[in-house]
Amino acid sequence: MFLHHWEPQMTDIGIGIIGTGYMGKLHSVAMHSVATVFDTPLRPVCEMICATTEKGAAAKAKSFGFNRSTSDWRVLVNDEKVEAIVIASPQETHLEIAKAAFALGKPVLCEKPLGASLAESRAMVEVAERSNVTNMVGFNYIRTPASQFARRLIDSGEIGDVTYFRGEHTEDFFADPQEPATWRTTGRSNGTMGDLSPHMINAAMALIGPIDKLCADIETVHTQRPTDSGMQDVTNDDHAQFVCRFSNGVMGHLYFSRVATGRKMGYIYEVFGTTGAIRFDQEDQNAIWLYKREGEVAQQGFRKILTNTDHPDYVNFCLGPGHGTGYQDQITIEARDFLHAIHTKQPVWPTFKDGMMVNQVVAATWASHEKQAWVNVDSL
Repeated sequence: MFLHHWEPQMTDIGIGIIGTGYMGKLHSVAMHSVATVFDTPLRPVCEMICATTEKGAAAKAKSFGFNRSTSDWRVLVNDEKVEAIVIASPQETHLEIAKAAFALGKPVLCEKPLGASLAESRAMVEVAERSNVTNMVGFNYIRTPASQFARRLIDSGEIGDVTYFRGEHTEDFFADPQEPATWRTTGRSNGTMGDLSPHMINAAMALIGPIDKLCADIETVHTQRPTDSGMQDVTNDDHAQFVCRFSNGVMGHLYFSRVATGRKMGYIYEVFGTTGAIRFDQEDQNAIWLYKREGEVAQQGFRKILTNTDHPDYVNFCLGPGHGTGYQDQITIEARDFLHAIHTKQPVWPTFKDGMMVNQVVAATWASHEKQAWVNVDSL
C-alpha cells in the first residue's frame, strides 16, 4: 500500500543509476529532487551513473549531476559509495545486475518489465527474497494523486461492490504504416505486450486484485516497415486485448495498442460498482470522474473532481487545486517510496514479486492467443 509520512532523521545515501536514456534521466531528476519535495530522512547523493561508453557516461554524469561515471555496471554495483541502485537499462540486463546488487546487500529499484522473460523475473524474485534486501519495480502511472485516490475510493466501498473493470494503454507512435522500423519493431519483449501492457495490467491488479484467468487475441497490424534499404518484417505485436476474470470474481477487459490513431497517453480505466463508478484518463491526469447513485435522479451524473491538496501526495508539489502534477512527479513519488522502503526495512508495493505477477499475466496472454482458448494465469 502507499503511505508515506515519517519523522525526518537525515542520512545521506549514495545512488547509482544504470542506464542514461529516457528513464535514466527521469530517475536522476527524481533523486535530485525527492528529498526537497518530501523531506525524506534518506537524502540521495547521485554518486555514479553507467552508460554504454566511458565518454557517453562522463557526459551524462556532468549533465545529470553525478559525481562519477562508468561504462561497466559491475564497477557501479561494487563501488562502496553506491548504496542503492536503480536499473534503467534494457530488460536482458536486469537479472545479472540485480543478482550482483543483492549479493552485496544493496537495494534495487528496477524498471518494468522485470527481466526479459517470466523465467528471469522469477529468478529475480527468488534472489531478492533470499537476500531479504529492499526491492521495487518501476510502475509509476498508478502513483498519480488521482489514481491513488481512485484506489482509496474502491477499497473503502465508495462505489459499492465492484462488478466490472475496463482498462487500456493506447498510444499511436506506430499508427502510421510508413513510420520506419526501429529496435521497437523486433523482438517480442519490445512489442506492445512487452512495452505498454504491463502498465495497465499493473493498474488493474492494483485497483481490483489478481487476475485468475483470461482469453486473449494479439495482432501485428503493420507486418512490414520501411528502412533505408527497403522493407523490414515486423516481428512483434502492435495491439492486443483480453477478457478476464479477477480472482474476486470481477469481470474485466484490457486493451493495449501502439497503433491507436490519435492516442498519445491513453492510460484509461473505468470501474463499475453497485452504487457508483469511476473513470480516469492519463491524458487528463489531474482529474477523476466519479459517479454516485444518490440524490434525485434528475441530478445524478458523473462529476469531474480536480486533484487538490486533499488527494494523496498532491500537497508536496503544489498548493493550488487543479494546478496539477506531471509525469516527472510520478517518478519522484516512486523515488520517495523506494527510500521509504529502504529506511523502514519494510516492503513497499510493487515489489519484485508484484512485477513478476504482471509478467505472469503477459505470459498467459501469449499462451491464450497461441491456444485460442481461456488460460489460467497460475498455470504459467
